[in-house]
Amino acid sequence: MLPDSGFDGELATTQDKNHAESLTPGDTLTMGLLSFFRPSFHHGIHPAQHKDTGDAPIRRLPFAERLVIPLGQHIGKPARPIVHRGQEVVRGEPIAEADGFLSVPIHAPATGTIRGIELAPTARGPKADAILLDVLHGSSQEVLYGAPQDLDALSREELVRAVQETGMVGLGGAAFPTHAKMTMPDGHHVDTVLVNGCECEPYLTTDHRVMLEDTENLIKGVRIAMRATGAERALIGVEDNKMDAVEAIRAKLPADDSMTVHALRTKYPQGAEKMVIKALTGREVPSGGLPSAVGVSVFNVASLAQLGTLMPRGQGLIERVVTVTGPAIERPGNYLVPLGTPIRFVLDTLGRESGPGSVVLGGPMMGSAIASLDVPVTKGTSGILVFRHAPGAEHLGRQVQPCIKCGRCVEACPLSLNPSQLGLLAAKREYDAMAEQYHLFDCFECGSCSYVCPSYIPLVQYFRIAKAILRERSATR
Repeated sequence: MLPDSGFDGELATTQDKNHAESLTPGDTLTMGLLSFFRPSFHHGIHPAQHKDTGDAPIRRLPFAERLVIPLGQHIGKPARPIVHRGQEVVRGEPIAEADGFLSVPIHAPATGTIRGIELAPTARGPKADAILLDVLHGSSQEVLYGAPQDLDALSREELVRAVQETGMVGLGGAAFPTHAKMTMPDGHHVDTVLVNGCECEPYLTTDHRVMLEDTENLIKGVRIAMRATGAERALIGVEDNKMDAVEAIRAKLPADDSMTVHALRTKYPQGAEKMVIKALTGREVPSGGLPSAVGVSVFNVASLAQLGTLMPRGQGLIERVVTVTGPAIERPGNYLVPLGTPIRFVLDTLGRESGPGSVVLGGPMMGSAIASLDVPVTKGTSGILVFRHAPGAEHLGRQVQPCIKCGRCVEACPLSLNPSQLGLLAAKREYDAMAEQYHLFDCFECGSCSYVCPSYIPLVQYFRIAKAILRERSATR
């Protein structure tokens, strides 16, 4: 978790408070009971939501003069460039090809000229290879590449290959190649496609707006996922702070009951893969296992909505919806942003308060602060949060204290791990014990334990360091 003075621990947003004040005590009680009995998972936390941009329709951001398009925008092997300096490309044209199974191609987000392939800043810190594209501003920027295709005529294997050719990855932030999720390991059969529309991270509302504004393409994308995986049914899960999205989807569902939509209790991290599987199916993914081990394949709503848009046209992913918000942004909202757009251009276009501040990509719980505004928007960028103070500013002067064994982290952990014990072992550098006895690698770093710790122990950071050391040891053996 990245604590920040702009991300407090209030129980409700201003919008929620204003709404609650307009309700009678009976209405409030009824809503509370309904939420309590909706599906969810054990433990978790309730951070302030800050979903003020949920009412902001998606708007298109202008094109920057130059786009910086990293070759590694996904989990797996980076794409291999197929363009050269000085080459002219049109919007939607492939500019890098997949380099193996766990890789996806990259398409030109704009019509323009390739300036070169150079090292460029990334959100993770180290520079990485990226294609630099000078945008032709005299162009209409119409998507000129792609050919309609009959998806019904494709076999399952051909359909999965067509998904890979779109360059689609998980748009919820993980950026795992979508076609790889549709390819089942030997001996695994998927009977359920689970569509994740929870969007439990505070501030982020991209999925909410996609569900409201692109519902028909979402349903098309769900059908594609069901065909590709061989699943007989699809369950769409949406947190109950987005009931308008639930109703919008319900109105578009097919009459054969192959797809259903379900309101889930609003709680963090409801949108985590294992948590939403537990809430909707009651199945528990085994330690170290994949969702396919319990007959489920999980996809983000934005990913499927994009598939429903792109695949019938034979086009690739070139832009995505990003929530740009925070106390220090002048025109917050949800924007359709070309991939490769520098963060600096986004903030200059929308207005940012002067001062040191901080910028976080993703949500405040699992996102990361960036050191350079020259970092570009990538396929995994779901949000750009702009704060007035650096992360952790409210904790300045508050030193990390010894663990007091209060048990709050254990109560918060959605996987029922023991963060307290893991933290103590990390302090002693007993990393092997963390992994072997206390299931360190089951932790997906949601930040719930750090959020509730009264001793200000940076548990998640300890766990990340421990995992990195163990992976390095494993690689050198």
